[in-house]
Amino acid sequence: MARILAQIKAVAINPLKSSQPLGAALAFLGIDGALPILHGSQGCTSFVLVLLVRHFKHMVPLHATAMDQIATVVGGADFLEKALVKLKARTWPRLIGICTTAVAETRDEDIAGDIFNAKGARPRDPIDTEVVLARTPDFAGALEEGWSKAVTAMIEAITGPGTQDRDPAKVVILTGSNMTVADVEHLRETVEGFGLTPLILPDVSGGPDEAIRDRWIPIARGGAKVEHIRDLGAATQCIAIGEHMRRPAEALQGLTGLPYVMFESLTGLNNADRFTWLLTAISRANAPTAVRRARMQLQEAMLNGHFTLAGKKIAIACEPDQLFQFAQFLVGMGAVITAAVTTTAHSKVLQTIPADTVKVGDLGDLEQLAADADLLVTHSHGRQAAERLAVPLLRVGFPVFDRVGSQHKLKILYRGTRDMIFDVTNIVQLTHTIYRPLAPSVQISQQERQHAKHIRSEYQRS
Repeated sequence: MARILAQIKAVAINPLKSSQPLGAALAFLGIDGALPILHGSQGCTSFVLVLLVRHFKHMVPLHATAMDQIATVVGGADFLEKALVKLKARTWPRLIGICTTAVAETRDEDIAGDIFNAKGARPRDPIDTEVVLARTPDFAGALEEGWSKAVTAMIEAITGPGTQDRDPAKVVILTGSNMTVADVEHLRETVEGFGLTPLILPDVSGGPDEAIRDRWIPIARGGAKVEHIRDLGAATQCIAIGEHMRRPAEALQGLTGLPYVMFESLTGLNNADRFTWLLTAISRANAPTAVRRARMQLQEAMLNGHFTLAGKKIAIACEPDQLFQFAQFLVGMGAVITAAVTTTAHSKVLQTIPADTVKVGDLGDLEQLAADADLLVTHSHGRQAAERLAVPLLRVGFPVFDRVGSQHKLKILYRGTRDMIFDVTNIVQLTHTIYRPLAPSVQISQQERQHAKHIRSEYQRS
């Protein structure tokens, strides 16, 4: 069991975590026709919007109630009502997701009551809009908790209560915040390959289409349908991916009685096997040929990659569930986790991380702990630490803004684990070629030393 080391610094050096409102906004963007609103100042929204646009490489529908100094003191009910009325009239969203920030939460406002009053004071629209409130103050939690709270709020506000007639072909899948567009698409294809119908919540796979539309549409397109969220209780099984999705799964079970199965991760041979066995039991059908073939390819990749990764020292800084995902995967390939840094101490999955200690901190802590590491694993803000340490960086999580195609990197089930082995092995092999120490008996000229230094610096910039 890993020992959790709490944060003791007064300030963050090169911050690791993203705020709860950002995680909640990401979850709302996985709903078709949704419009996330940050209830707070304009600056809070601008910061979140910059990160989202840099990560996804296209415009993201996100608005703010734009509370000013007076509203911060006397309350922002009027600003919230005006935002709801104007945005509904302008964009006709199917769902408005309100993510509170520290500006609104510090006053402990009755935001739910303000929303109720705003809805009751206006006539019903031709297209009824669901309004969902997620209480996500910036000063607590991190991205995963904001995502979890938003999904829980959607289930509690939209899903019909009571036991319903079960459809044996329908499966609810609650996806975690660490899943990419490619992960969600592959997950859907795998479930459909067993003859089942997946109801994925949230479904972020529709987001990349925004970049190629003929015109800008100021609401989210693609993703889970509001109608499907209402009927989640009609499925036969719920599958929650990531410890932070346990709370939404429990909320769904409490409303509808739908049983759930928890997967801390879908990366790795054992996790993929367990997921495949579950789908086989639900569908009462054998695994498709493509799935069995992908498993054999993964076994071969594990054999090849083990010779390179065995004994390598890895330093990871991620959100708790993503930290567990990659730590478990790399330890399974023979590597050793010498540094593990995360954003919050509240997740139960941290105790199962295969490391001696897990530090709640920032990328400055990672840099101090990773002096002897062979590989860093974190998001793009860790690139400066990797350059100073002369250690390669595997970019994962949010945000990844200095690489193209990060959302189309597959990291789950048999194919995703196979591709991850290839990516990590190639990075380590290339690094070994550039950085390997010379034997004492080898003589090298000053010109060759300068050339090697140039190659090393060019590699770190790439």
